[in-house]
Amino acid sequence: MNTCMRGFTLIELMIVVGIIAIIVSLGYPSYREHVIKSHRAEGMGELLDLADRLERFYSDRGTYAGATLGTAATDLRAATTERGKYNLAITAQDAVSFTLTATPQGPQANDTKCGTLGLTSLGAKTTTGSLPADKCWK
Repeated sequence: MNTCMRGFTLIELMIVVGIIAIIVSLGYPSYREHVIKSHRAEGMGELLDLADRLERFYSDRGTYAGATLGTAATDLRAATTERGKYNLAITAQDAVSFTLTATPQGPQANDTKCGTLGLTSLGAKTTTGSLPADKCWK
């Protein structure tokens, strides 16, 4: 009586697990970079939106002075992005100019390539990371 056993041996299973581990270890850093980049786009979009709101504020009042984030009287918008990945701030402001920043928060703080994003009233885009601003602001 010859019984034929079907199935996988332990060696075959270990080889498959090893191959899957190699594929995951190669793909995960690329995935993380993609996630950070997509969250960076959120920060850039929110900065551009805030700049538009400041321009409307200037059109109504003739000055940028007095515009604030998160207060009732001159509320332009919340001080954080919708998903909470960036903290928004008006870092410099006078009657005729402003500078905005978006500082990464939580896991997004690991974005060392671009770091804190900046935008001025003249449209100058800045970063504090290792990449130049034109590479980050694509």
